[in-house]
Amino acid sequence: MPIYEYAPIDPLGCALCCYGFDVLQRLADVPLTRCSACGTPVRRVIGAAQVIAGHAHVLREQHVAKHGFTQYRRVGKGKYEKTAGKGPDTISGD
Repeated sequence: MPIYEYAPIDPLGCALCCYGFDVLQRLADVPLTRCSACGTPVRRVIGAAQVIAGHAHVLREQHVAKHGFTQYRRVGKGKYEKTAGKGPDTISGD
């Protein structure tokens, strides 16, 4: 379900709507026309879309090390082994 942004048509609204607010709604839901707290007329505004393109969101070991991060894999209770990057070979909670 998308999160829609609403802004007041009249700048004098309550604390909820005077700066705008977000609402989680279904696509089939009718857009709000009034603030639920004070009844001020509101309109839905277009927000920035979140788009993931390519493989930028994938945390591959080579990309992690290339960008200066260290990645660890859990090998036991409280014990981790380094899989990529610079840093200690193991981390232990002991």
